[in-house]
Amino acid sequence: MRSSSPRRLRIAIVVASLRILGGQAVQAQRLLDGWASDPDVEAWIVPINPIPPKPFRSLLRVKYLRTIVTQLCYWPLLVRELRRADVVHIFSASYSSFLLAPLPAILVGRAFGKPVLLNYHSGEAMDHLRRSRIARATLQRHVDLNVVPSPYLENVLARFGIPAMVVSNTVDRRAFPYRVRNLRRRPITLISTRNFEPLYNVACTLRAFARVQAKCPDVSLVLVGTGSQELALKQLATELRLRHITFAGSVSPSQIAACYAAADLYVQTPSVDNMPLSVLEAFASGLPVVSTNVGGVSAVLTDGVHGLLAHHDDPESVAARIFELIDHPDYARQLAAAAYEMCARYDWPRVRELWLAAYRRLAPANRPAPSPIELQ
Repeated sequence: MRSSSPRRLRIAIVVASLRILGGQAVQAQRLLDGWASDPDVEAWIVPINPIPPKPFRSLLRVKYLRTIVTQLCYWPLLVRELRRADVVHIFSASYSSFLLAPLPAILVGRAFGKPVLLNYHSGEAMDHLRRSRIARATLQRHVDLNVVPSPYLENVLARFGIPAMVVSNTVDRRAFPYRVRNLRRRPITLISTRNFEPLYNVACTLRAFARVQAKCPDVSLVLVGTGSQELALKQLATELRLRHITFAGSVSPSQIAACYAAADLYVQTPSVDNMPLSVLEAFASGLPVVSTNVGGVSAVLTDGVHGLLAHHDDPESVAARIFELIDHPDYARQLAAAAYEMCARYDWPRVRELWLAAYRRLAPANRPAPSPIELQ
């Protein structure tokens, strides 16, 4: 006899595991945590970077062999995991990573007749879509629903005739202890939590810090992250004769709140950005924020309301905005308080409703469970 009770929607989330620390992996884990005991959704991670069998793990240290081994493990994993999903939710970045991770998941999902939701996160979307005919055709014709985390990316996709739904990133404010900062207290500690890759332009942060330190010798800077530019950034710090600077390396999501808690002011200077999760985490921690005004940053940080925006790749402008907060600590406290209140719109209960609506749009949740006969 057929049951009329609704069945939880089964959502396969295709994304990098937390072995590759980045905003997408962290955001996917927050989705997984949010759905953990939810009556409407059963979700699980399908990692784009599966761990190969033990005899082949040593090959992961070799650049091109790593790609081959990963793909040989990834495709069978997709076949096994996507076939049991009601909706395939795929996180996506740009360029070669789009071809190696989202595209195979889209092809396998389509082969099984599964609805495909592409969660496109890249701040480099404009250049990627302009250059890649494959990416444009995929988003236009082979994805059932494109979801982006910001109006900025929604507008970028619209320029290529690709409609998209906006579902913001989520931040768990309970995981980031809020503390009111007093910038009258000395010494002040600045923090940046962007990885050391060209698009995040951490070099600009260092040059801005050099200007700040010239006037405030006791100020310190903590850089949390790793990446291809690490050696170059350490060399630049030496050339600039920076003092009180800490390269903290990679920090796990469970430890990142402690890094924010120990700091007084957050600064980032990306050249390209979308909806930086790091800014929301800084807001949740009570940190005043200075950022360059690029991409979708202004969608979450209104200048003079939630923090201060500086010109792109302009260390003098960044330093001036930092001094504005240091010289006016009451103003800095006011901005941080407004930013924390604004974070309420990114709490899980609000974001959950949007995700649930997206999933139900593709695969209605109130379908009856299959009868035992159908399962035989």
